[in-house]
Amino acid sequence: RVLSADGMDSEEFELRKRLPRRLPKRKNDVYISKKTNFKAQVARCKKLLESGHTEIYIHGLGVAIDRAVNVALQLKMLGAGSLDVAANTATVELIDDLEPLNGDLEPRTQSRNSSAIHIKVFRLKEFIPK
Repeated sequence: RVLSADGMDSEEFELRKRLPRRLPKRKNDVYISKKTNFKAQVARCKKLLESGHTEIYIHGLGVAIDRAVNVALQLKMLGAGSLDVAANTATVELIDDLEPLNGDLEPRTQSRNSSAIHIKVFRLKEFIPK
């Protein structure tokens, strides 16, 4: 038997992580995950910038933060001086459901905090190619 920090038995409950509440989904918002192919994520962002958006917002949560930063830096490098980035960090509260494995217990929820990053990738207004 393994007891968690709050005394719950891991054999009595199954942990189900809920999806985080998202920011409003705009056409220029890109949510980065660890499951999606890195090159596909970069290509999607690049396509948004090439389709007329002057800025895009890249969002990463938890283990996807490093990937979100790498996507933004890759775009900046590919922009050859025409793009810049600005990052903001945050802490996001997430809710997990604890589903009982037997009928004697009530379902529970627990909250936890996770780090998040929001990166604005934008075109420089006065870019003069070299």
